[in-house]
Amino acid sequence: MTSDTVEAATTRYLMYGLLPGWFVPGVADWVLHRRTRIEDTSGTRESAIHALMMTEVGVPIALTLVCEVNPLLLAVQLGATAAHEATALWDVRTAVRGDRAVKPVEQHVHSFLETLPFAALASLICLHPAQARSLLRGGGGDPTAWRLVPRRTPLPRGYLAGIGLGVAAFIALPYGEELVRCLRAGRKRGGRGAWRGRKNRATKRTGARLAEYPTEGKPS
Repeated sequence: MTSDTVEAATTRYLMYGLLPGWFVPGVADWVLHRRTRIEDTSGTRESAIHALMMTEVGVPIALTLVCEVNPLLLAVQLGATAAHEATALWDVRTAVRGDRAVKPVEQHVHSFLETLPFAALASLICLHPAQARSLLRGGGGDPTAWRLVPRRTPLPRGYLAGIGLGVAAFIALPYGEELVRCLRAGRKRGGRGAWRGRKNRATKRTGARLAEYPTEGKPS
C-alpha cells in the first residue's frame, strides 16, 4: 500500500467516518440528559457546560474544514482537546453535584465523545507530519506557520453544506432545546422560590410581632 493510498484512506476516514460519527453519541447524550430530567436537577449550569464543550470541538473542526493544516491549526487542536477533556470532568462533577443520575450507559457515551477529538488530532498529525515537526520547532522558517491560511484546494461545497446541516440538526438544535428547557425550568423554580421567600419573611415578621406583643391578635 503506497503512502498516497494511506493518506487518501485516512482523509476519507476523517471526512466520512469520524466527523459524521460525532453526531451519533452527541444525540444519544442529549436523549440521556432528557431522560434523567436535567432541567430539574443540575439544570442550566450543566447545559451551559455542554454548549461550551460543543464550542471546544466545533471551532477546531470548522477551522480544519476551511484552512490549511499548519502549526497554528495543530496548536488550536491541541489546546481545544485539552480544554475539552478538562470541561468533560467539570461536566460530570456538575451533574453529580446536581443530583442527576449519570448511569453506565451515559458514561460509555461520554467515552466516545471524549476520544473523538484525540482521534481527529492523531489523524491530522499522521497526515501532516511536517507540520507537526514544525510545531515542535516553534514554526521557525515558515512565515505562514502562525497564520490561518485558506485551503489551497477547498473541500466540496456539497460536503461542507452536509456537515453544516448535520451540526445544525444533530447538535445545535437538540442542545439548544435543552438549554431553553433548563432556563424555563429555572425561571419557574425561581418564581416559586421567590414566593416562598416572601411568605417565610412575612411569617417571621408576624412571629416577631407576636413575641414583642404577646396579646396581639388574641381576643380581649
